[in-house]
Amino acid sequence: MGTVTLHWVKQHLFVASDSNGHSFTIGRLPNEPLHWSGVKPSDLMLLSAAACATWDLVDILAKQREPLRDLQVLCSGENLSDPPYTFTKIHLRYMVYGPVNPEKLEKAIHLSEDKYCSVISTLRLGIPVTSDFEICP
Repeated sequence: MGTVTLHWVKQHLFVASDSNGHSFTIGRLPNEPLHWSGVKPSDLMLLSAAACATWDLVDILAKQREPLRDLQVLCSGENLSDPPYTFTKIHLRYMVYGPVNPEKLEKAIHLSEDKYCSVISTLRLGIPVTSDFEICP
């Protein structure tokens, strides 16, 4: 595992770099409360869960030679209403396109979420993480 870097630009605006040097912006300027200049920090957690699980899911379905044409994952979280706005629940909905076998898809999702995805494994130590799927035409 590499090291990530966060560089403060000004106020609530940061530039992040992953362990491979790829950069992106996080945050917003306080004088623009309705305009985010970069990714919202709490959204990064949801994106990490979705990306980690989906990475493994795509690999598993490819090994099973399932005809995956497209895939979209909607990841939502529920938070407490008071600071620090702790997540109380996370849900992933897999929107799968192609004539994928539903039983194989369900098994692949469980393998990804329960065995391979380090992000979901870590999150589950403190909150419930659930998922479902839909096979779309």
